[in-house]
This record gives sequence, structure tokens and C-alpha cells, in this order.
Amino acid sequence: MKNELAIVLLSGGMDSTVCASIASQNYRLAFLHFQYGQKAQKKELECFYKLIEFFKPEKFQIVYLPFFKDFGGSSLISEELEIPEKQEKGIPSTYVPFRNGIFLSIATAWAEVIGAKKIFIGVNEVDFSGYPDCRKIFIEKFNQAINVGTKPETQIEIETPIINLTKKEIVELGIKLNTPFHLTWSCYRGGEKACGKCDSCNLRLKAFKEAGIKDPILYENV
Repeated sequence: MKNELAIVLLSGGMDSTVCASIASQNYRLAFLHFQYGQKAQKKELECFYKLIEFFKPEKFQIVYLPFFKDFGGSSLISEELEIPEKQEKGIPSTYVPFRNGIFLSIATAWAEVIGAKKIFIGVNEVDFSGYPDCRKIFIEKFNQAINVGTKPETQIEIETPIINLTKKEIVELGIKLNTPFHLTWSCYRGGEKACGKCDSCNLRLKAFKEAGIKDPILYENV
């Protein structure tokens, strides 16, 4: 019997959806989605609603964070900056400053209210874009902050089940768990079809190719 409740930060992407599949094995589900001015937000929200229908979580929340777009500083949200099609050196321009820190803070607040014991987030430190808030050290420190910054009786822990997996391994695990990849969206851009050129599309396409599995979503340039 699944007694404990877990929050899954669900963008609608491949990684977070595999995390939802993992969490669903042992926990009751609550989904948390963020609309923060990202260029693919309309498509991501569409996927989120489809994933709600698939997983049927007990609770879900959509949080709107317009200040990210006001701040700018990332090609993922700024209209003045183009999303690159070639891999960039150092921290890429698609990095949204401290995004996961803010997401996890909000998730922690909701977890304390609804009594969730776990927060699942699909960060990865193997095949990833180099974002500093996707690293194990960041998650470890954030777990410490949660322990210090919540009520003494509160017990909340961040879970990162795919942090040590390659993208190929994430695809293979998702297939094993019947993850609905056809309902997901990884492209940094919006539109009816994924661009097939941005870093996120490239990582996804490479993963499915290496796993020997056909990616079920449509691409403009593949």
C-alpha cells in the first residue's frame, strides 16, 4: 500500500516524466509544474495536462513565476537572446539563474502543507547541459537547508533517481516502467514539432538512438 505522498516536479520533459514513473511505484503522487516565461511553456503545459490524465495524481499545482522573464538573463526566456544550436563552452545561455533553487523552495513549501515526504526532481549530472543547480552537491546542500528551514517535525527529502544515469539509461528505464514518452516535450522552443537542433533536442535524440528505440515525438529537422 502506498502511504506516503511524493511531489514530482514535472516540466513535461523526458527526465521529469521518468521520475514520475519511478515515484509512482512506491508513492502517492502530487505534480508540480512551473510556467516561468520559457519559450516552450505552452507546449509544456499541454504535455503536463496529458501526463495528469495518464498518471492520475492525487493533487497537482501549476505555479506562475513571471518575474523570471522580467529578470531575463537566459536565452530560454529572453526574447532578445536566441537559443543556440551548437553546444556552448562553460555555462550555456539557456541556464536560468537559480531556477531549481526557486522551484525546490516552492516545492518544499507545498510539501510542508500537504504532508509530502519526498520531492522528486529529474536533474542529471552525466549527459546534461552543465547547469550548476543540477549537480549532486547542490541537492545535498538543499536537503540540509530544508532540514534547517522547516518545522522540527517536518521530514522532507529531495530524491534525484536519475542523477547518475546517462540519457540512454534514462530512456531504457523509462521504457521498462512504461513511461509515456509520446506525451513528453524536451525542446527549448515551442511549436507543434520539436526543432531537433537545440541542445535539449540533441541530447534526447542521441539517447533514443543509442538505446535503439524510435523517439515517438515529431521533429522539424530530423
